[in-house]
Amino acid sequence: MRTHAERLETLVVPAANGTGLPTAVVHPCDEVALQGALLARERNLIIPTLVGPERRIRALAEQYQLDLHGCTLIDTPHSHASAARGIALVREGLAAALMKGSLHTDELMGAVLERDSGLRTEHRISHVFYMDVPLYPKPLILTDAAICIEPTLEDKVHIVQNAIDFAITMGIASPHVALLAAVETVNPKMRATLDAAVLCKMSDRGQIRGGVLDGPLAFDNAISADAAARKGIRSPVSGQVDILVAPDIESANMLAKQLEYLADAVTAGLVLGARVPIILTSRADSADTRLASAAVAVQYARRKGK
Repeated sequence: MRTHAERLETLVVPAANGTGLPTAVVHPCDEVALQGALLARERNLIIPTLVGPERRIRALAEQYQLDLHGCTLIDTPHSHASAARGIALVREGLAAALMKGSLHTDELMGAVLERDSGLRTEHRISHVFYMDVPLYPKPLILTDAAICIEPTLEDKVHIVQNAIDFAITMGIASPHVALLAAVETVNPKMRATLDAAVLCKMSDRGQIRGGVLDGPLAFDNAISADAAARKGIRSPVSGQVDILVAPDIESANMLAKQLEYLADAVTAGLVLGARVPIILTSRADSADTRLASAAVAVQYARRKGK
């Protein structure tokens, strides 16, 4: 079995071939946030513009002996101003990605979603985790664990389509999508099962394009063809799944953290649907997770631009 470091390198090495992605790093005002951005710079993934209180950033770098060589610093008074300035850099064409630092997700995404000054497009914004799990033979994409709190059916259409489009851009042809629930049968008392059934029919009718959908599926039946067979489930997705769509943010977030902390998954977090990819990780995430997220953002941006 490959080590965590080896699996991380599988993401980083291909992304490091080429020019770094100009990236506005928003408010990197703790050790891990700053270290993650600088590590991505050292691996030739990003060309960072550090947006935040300059004196605080320089003091952090000195305290933890971090080298700011090659970084542009833009001084802002606080995290709200950092978010606004980082987004302005994208709108001005000076950055091709955003990277979250040590501010709250709500603060960054609130600025991204501003109608006049943000980074909205015609697409609904959603989040994916791109994960390398040791006991699963290929990458897993999990959505949405960070943006859509209690998605409606309409929200889920956009969440699924964003994830399919992302998977295709990352080289996964006709991705297999499992619409997760607690059971495999449609139960009128369980909204997740109803949503899954409707989403599958929408896919049949071409309202969701590019993937193979099935659901409702419990997690075991999505991941394991043997588990599905023991329950008498015939599914083109079971054991072949590329994308896991959770019913809500709680279940997605818990599943992502279980895979990361209990299954040693290499995890990368990315926001889709904005003008540029947004590297979005938890404030508790390690520098390695931020590095993996930068690597996925670079590959995604390059392939999408072709």
